[in-house]
Amino acid sequence: MTRNVGPIDKAVHLVLGLVLLSLFFVLEGDLRWIGLLGLVPLLTALMGNCPLYSVFGLSTCAVAGRK
Repeated sequence: MTRNVGPIDKAVHLVLGLVLLSLFFVLEGDLRWIGLLGLVPLLTALMGNCPLYSVFGLSTCAVAGRK
């Protein structure tokens, strides 16, 4: 699996993922489940690969294709 998420993009994904995930604990009712969407950018940052970037052929990594 090639990395296509650069360091700045990784930081943005981590922050966004944590903010969205925190909504799960802050909101009440059915709306709180939206917070679980935070797992997607969080996992993307941890893996270093964004499937959506792969579909569109994008990369924010300095050296594309580096493992």
